Amino acid sequence: MTLMTPPPIDPEEEEMLVPHSEFAAAEGPQPMEVAPAEAVNAVDAPVVDDPPTARFTWTIENFSRLTGKKLYSEVFFVGGYKWRVLIFPKGNNVDHLSMYLDVADSTTLPYGWSRYAQFSLAVVNQIHSKFTMRKDTQHQFNARESDWGFTSFMPLSELYDPSRGYLLNDTCVVEAEVAVRKVVDYWSHDSKKETGYVGLKNQGATCYMNSLLQTLYHIPYFRKAVYHMPTTENDMPSGSIPLALQSLFYKLQYSDTSVATKELTKSFGWDTYDSFMQHDVQELNRVLCEKLEDKMKGTVVEGTIQQLFEGHHMNYIECINVDYKSTRKESFYDLQLDVKGCRDVYASFDKYVEVERLEGDNKYHAEQHGLQDAKKGVLFIDFPPVLQLQLKRFEYDFMRDTMVKGVRWKREGVVMYVRKNGGKKVT
Repeated sequence: MTLMTPPPIDPEEEEMLVPHSEFAAAEGPQPMEVAPAEAVNAVDAPVVDDPPTARFTWTIENFSRLTGKKLYSEVFFVGGYKWRVLIFPKGNNVDHLSMYLDVADSTTLPYGWSRYAQFSLAVVNQIHSKFTMRKDTQHQFNARESDWGFTSFMPLSELYDPSRGYLLNDTCVVEAEVAVRKVVDYWSHDSKKETGYVGLKNQGATCYMNSLLQTLYHIPYFRKAVYHMPTTENDMPSGSIPLALQSLFYKLQYSDTSVATKELTKSFGWDTYDSFMQHDVQELNRVLCEKLEDKMKGTVVEGTIQQLFEGHHMNYIECINVDYKSTRKESFYDLQLDVKGCRDVYASFDKYVEVERLEGDNKYHAEQHGLQDAKKGVLFIDFPPVLQLQLKRFEYDFMRDTMVKGVRWKREGVVMYVRKNGGKKVT
């Protein structure tokens, strides 16, 4: 047996179960590919060369009567470039208004073109301007990603509610503020020098996996345990998940350039086709941890997965009219939280522990007491140092025959909730 020598770890990390820094998930400006359509309105700012910034206002009348799936604004100029706003009045396969900034002449630009912009998109509240819905982002536009913005900009229920002030006399006012900046040359950008870190290469549709791997890598205790997993001299990274993960973590720590994940995905048994398929990140995480947990048995790092990720809760059924209660303690490695109908993460947790009444045709059969009215619920016993939440943000919409995405909670709320309920610090 051979051990991969772990790189030196800072003294502070030696005793640290979870990292001090917070790694929040990036909010979702997303690209989409679209076909050209007619422009329909006017710009209130001319071309600005110094600085190349301008605000464009788009007034859309008869908004609720729009029949097309998408709609483009008139072309406007910023920094000598042509831009336009693209909206999906009924949502881009979601129950939210979808809105993007688009390079208007992308199909006619020369090969290899690129431009970088910081911009905000807004739906003006025509009753109370302070409630205007505005979102900011930045993007380097190119032939593959010629538009960028927000698929879930704001809920359609809010947009189409006349009392909210976003539709006045069936008119919607959209604003775009665009600042063109110097193009970032990613080929010459030194991530290691600028940030101290390098990223992972995307094989096709592996961004979900890269996010998971980066998260696990930034848990020092987990990273140290991976380095200490024993491997044999005959192991090859492409055929051994532990060795492939050790190699990947080592390169993330010491490489000067972005790191490939092909050896790791080959160790999963994936071919090229699998790398271009969107897999479930929760299932991938569970399978990966199961494989590592099995490899850690009988070694100095046995039990690491449990110590980091395992929490416990108690399922109970308690009769209302007789003295009978059934309980069962269970462990969990992640929690699935409902998003729909919950205003924030607190409400999602409250829904998770919501008490269910067993009565009428759904009475509980209690031993020696027969059918009884009862309460059914779950109580948390303890939380793990690293709490993993699976947000149930997608549900099937039978009317649209598609999966519809919900909203995303802020991570800070998760930390606060667990602390409030007596749990350990989580990441």
